[in-house]
Amino acid sequence: QLQVVESGGGLVQPGGSLRLSCAVSGRSLNLYVIGWFRQAPGKGREGVSCISKSGSRTNYADSVKGRFTISRDNAKNTVYLQMNDLKPEDTAVYYCAADAFLLYPDTYCSPSRDDYAHWGQGTQVTVTS
Repeated sequence: QLQVVESGGGLVQPGGSLRLSCAVSGRSLNLYVIGWFRQAPGKGREGVSCISKSGSRTNYADSVKGRFTISRDNAKNTVYLQMNDLKPEDTAVYYCAADAFLLYPDTYCSPSRDDYAHWGQGTQVTVTS
């Protein structure tokens, strides 16, 4: 059974940075596409970024382009989300999700929450002065 665990959230001032980690266990990370999602209070869960199995393809929501960077270290079974120039509107619970996408090439990743089968419990990110 695949397990997904997020870490690295916290409280930060506007303009600050955080790095979230998504640790996968139970199977090898290189078998999975990874997506990051977030859910602010009173809002739906939205896609933030995703990365293909090979790491060669990434996707970002328009709201985070140029500020967030997703990367993966398959040897460490960990995916990272580097978040710079954080804004109050980035405040949310951030979730990591994994899916094998068996019918797609290794360069594929999906920004849609409905496409992912395995989810972590989330980590809170709060941006406030």
